[in-house]
Amino acid sequence: MVFLSKPSLDQLNETGKDNMVSHLGIVFTAIGDDFIEATMPVDSRTKQPIGLLHGGANVVLAETLGSIAASLTINQEKQAVVGLEINANHLKSVREGVVKGTAKPIHLGKTTQVWEIKIVNEANRLCCISRLTIAILDLK
Repeated sequence: MVFLSKPSLDQLNETGKDNMVSHLGIVFTAIGDDFIEATMPVDSRTKQPIGLLHGGANVVLAETLGSIAASLTINQEKQAVVGLEINANHLKSVREGVVKGTAKPIHLGKTTQVWEIKIVNEANRLCCISRLTIAILDLK
């Protein structure tokens, strides 16, 4: 098991209240031993002016998943996680519906972590793949 703590989905969704996560309609839907999933609607909050899912919304979903997942692998009383670098390849456009992101660890080190986040459409076709590098900070 990768996660030191495994909160309920209700607890995960509570972390998104009154911040960008709730503004974009991101909802955590599953947590396993080595992955975390969330959905995001493709609607007026997440589309660009020409009607496609905004690449920045994909990045918000990816960073949300990776950061929350990384935070579950550390002792949160002694450490914190912050995003160091993120990249995203937008592979397929999405005009409507819901996308689902899944974060899985690639590297879990003492000072850095790397997470892969795959975002798929309702037909389970890969729309975006992202890699997030996390820095682990010691709290003083």
